[in-house]
Amino acid sequence: MTSATERPESPAASVPHRPKARLIATDLDGTLLRDDKSVSDRTVAALAAAERAGIEVFFVTGRPARWMDVVSSHVHGHGLAICGNGAAVVDLHDGSGGHRFVKVRELRREDALDVVRLLRAAAPGTSFAVERTGGLHHEPTYPPLHLEPGESVAPAEKLLAEDSENATQPILKVLAFHPELAPDEFLVVAREAVRGQVEITRSSPSALLEISGPGVSKASTLELCCAERGITPAEVVAFGDMPNDIEMLGWAGTSYAMGNAHPDVLAAASGRTVANNEDGVAVVIERILSEQQDQ
Repeated sequence: MTSATERPESPAASVPHRPKARLIATDLDGTLLRDDKSVSDRTVAALAAAERAGIEVFFVTGRPARWMDVVSSHVHGHGLAICGNGAAVVDLHDGSGGHRFVKVRELRREDALDVVRLLRAAAPGTSFAVERTGGLHHEPTYPPLHLEPGESVAPAEKLLAEDSENATQPILKVLAFHPELAPDEFLVVAREAVRGQVEITRSSPSALLEISGPGVSKASTLELCCAERGITPAEVVAFGDMPNDIEMLGWAGTSYAMGNAHPDVLAAASGRTVANNEDGVAVVIERILSEQQDQ
């Protein structure tokens, strides 16, 4: 794997040496999507060309399945996406908001309750939301970060109760928001408080943390999906921009941080491409296809 410091002067000028790519794993927000949440024509064409060349494309995102409309018309042959930072694999073949859960890696209710208790003590003022397979449920003080009304509104302890209205729906993740702490500071405080009991990461520019079950991440779910297909890490090319992408970028044989990426992501990736608004993913895919045609 190429060192993050061994980059070409022009970030997208070359692709690090590797075995032939069989799967492209790309984050969405800040990576594949432009800042206006659109998928450029160039990127659509690059994704289609990759699949015609026999390279699978996986969207790997912190987004819930219901927010996949932005790319559901661009999944072409396979129609699979890893959502919720690895908590679910969904089939998007139906398009237009339709999806089917094909793999769920849930957060245990007991672990979720422990996290709420620990973070309330470590960072007073934290508010919570609970993402289940059927939708979002949040506390009255949780901010409408995406202008999405909750399916239900109540204290987190009630939302997570055994007899709650939605108790039969698996918990995909808990979200924790702090109105005053800096995002990276909140992440450090939270990780110290839970001491590895669960996975905690972030992908938002605000102090919003995303909490998954132990061992659940974009990387670990991507690894499961690749193993099912007989694809090795060396045959995977991954793209990302935020801390929730770091494990995936480290696992993939070749990885790219976007030009707009968080500093920790730039350090973790084996290469760097241009920013999302400059179609950095498409630039690399085009180069990969050109080089593989010449092999």
